[in-house]
Amino acid sequence: MGLSTAENRRKERRAQPAAIRLAHWINIPLLVIMAGSGLQILAAYPALGPRGAQYGWYPFQNDAPPSWLRIGGWLAGARHLHFAIAWFLILNAAIYLIYLAASGEWRRRIFIPRRDTANALAMLGYYLRVRKTPPPEDFYNGAQRLAYTSAILFGVVVVLSGLAIYKPVQLYWITAAFGGYDVARVVHLSCLVLLALFTAMHLVLVALHPRTIVTMLTGGQRG
Repeated sequence: MGLSTAENRRKERRAQPAAIRLAHWINIPLLVIMAGSGLQILAAYPALGPRGAQYGWYPFQNDAPPSWLRIGGWLAGARHLHFAIAWFLILNAAIYLIYLAASGEWRRRIFIPRRDTANALAMLGYYLRVRKTPPPEDFYNGAQRLAYTSAILFGVVVVLSGLAIYKPVQLYWITAAFGGYDVARVVHLSCLVLLALFTAMHLVLVALHPRTIVTMLTGGQRG
């Protein structure tokens, strides 16, 4: 039986299609500005928990983030910048997710537990030197799919928690779903930290496999 039209299109597609490359490179300055302006906003009240009842488990209470990490200059400037850029980030993410779904790219990029769990564990064992050889190669290995899928989920949560903080009265139902305004702040900051860790891990892997930069610039080979 011959290949379907959709399967033929997938066979002819580049390793990194133009839509994914464009979304990837647009995301970089947007995320930098969002993170920097967010930390400037945090500096106005660098604590977690309500005033007079701060959370005891947080080790950096009342310690503002370093000035070199912050963007916006002052609270009002950072807020305007943060909320303006947020809509561009959401639009870029929405276009990316719609493309993943419509093109079928999600099949080779998103973590599917039944397909990828064993491969992800084997790859983790290889990274930890428990396993001598890596698992069989695929477009992405299971660990990569898990990391990228987790980053998408963190992105969704950071947007929702950001909306809960931005409009806690108008969007009270989102704020309530997080357990209140102060809990939403914790979730928002935690997702920023997790996305920063993902970025650091991503940069290490890119340094180990520099050809991926070329692929993300040119699209790579078809098939």
